[in-house]
Amino acid sequence: MDLLRWFRFLWALDVPWDRASRIEARDFSRWLQIAGQPSRRHWRRPDQGGRWAVGGKPYATAVRMHSETVLRTFYDFHRYAGTGPVLNPFPLDRSRRGRRPHRNPMDPPRNERIGLYRPRLPQRIPRSVPDAEFNEIFARLPSHRDRVLVAFYVSTGARASELLSAWQGGVDPGRQLISVVRKGTGEIQELPASTDAFVWLRLYQLELEDAIPKGRRLPLWWTLRNPSRPLTYHAAHRMFERANNRAGTAATLHALRHTAAYRMAEDPGLPLTDVQFVLGHAQLTTTQIYLTPRKEEVIRRLLAHHAEQTRQAAARTAPAAAPDYSAESLDVLFGTAR
Repeated sequence: MDLLRWFRFLWALDVPWDRASRIEARDFSRWLQIAGQPSRRHWRRPDQGGRWAVGGKPYATAVRMHSETVLRTFYDFHRYAGTGPVLNPFPLDRSRRGRRPHRNPMDPPRNERIGLYRPRLPQRIPRSVPDAEFNEIFARLPSHRDRVLVAFYVSTGARASELLSAWQGGVDPGRQLISVVRKGTGEIQELPASTDAFVWLRLYQLELEDAIPKGRRLPLWWTLRNPSRPLTYHAAHRMFERANNRAGTAATLHALRHTAAYRMAEDPGLPLTDVQFVLGHAQLTTTQIYLTPRKEEVIRRLLAHHAEQTRQAAARTAPAAAPDYSAESLDVLFGTAR
């Protein structure tokens, strides 16, 4: 999709892809920042919205970073193969590589290979789903299959594609483990899940017992419509979007992984290295971002702090009852009776 977006930009300028220069790359990077995503006409609702209308939702910084990486790697490949331009339109920023700032040698090494047109991504806290919002979404799920999927996502911390790679023989309810194929490495790893997730799994299996094929090496997740087909990532993503629309929330499927990671990291009896193993992070520093307190928890604790400060101040300013007077008389005298 990044290449297609770049090719369409060049087609509009009537510039061949192997004749593009840094000027086109600079203008393309700027266009991604200010033009916004085009709105397309949906095939089910052709009367709503025009095709390729200007002024849509702006491209996120992560999307523009990914686009720059893809295009720079694409031109590097063709430059080495001798099938593209000699100069890469998306070069590295040599000025950034030449600087050697003084820093703490104990800090992790930084990636100095930064693209010239690569935007800077601000440091942000992973977005998790609050408990009240999660309960509202879970109550809107229409089937046992959707409930067991969400229950496994929020208890295992697996990525969306990893959980969908589970097969029927990779489930061990007695040990509360489910086997998935890790993204990137392709290794099979057993992940522990909650008891509720396996209860919903059994209800899902009973619900579709005669509709899905049986086999230890067959996929675990199937579509609800006939003919039954293995569930794909886009179908699971769309299922969660529909539940969000019913609940009036804006959570994402990947936010369930962040929610599971936060819940594990907040448990004092669970070492952070265990959380790293379950999440499949290569570096412990990646797991440490979940030690940052969530905004909802910070607000809750600060409100409780202010309420406690108000209570203590009221206790310090309240008049003490003299030993020779009754408390009821003092309340009437000072106007503190309720």
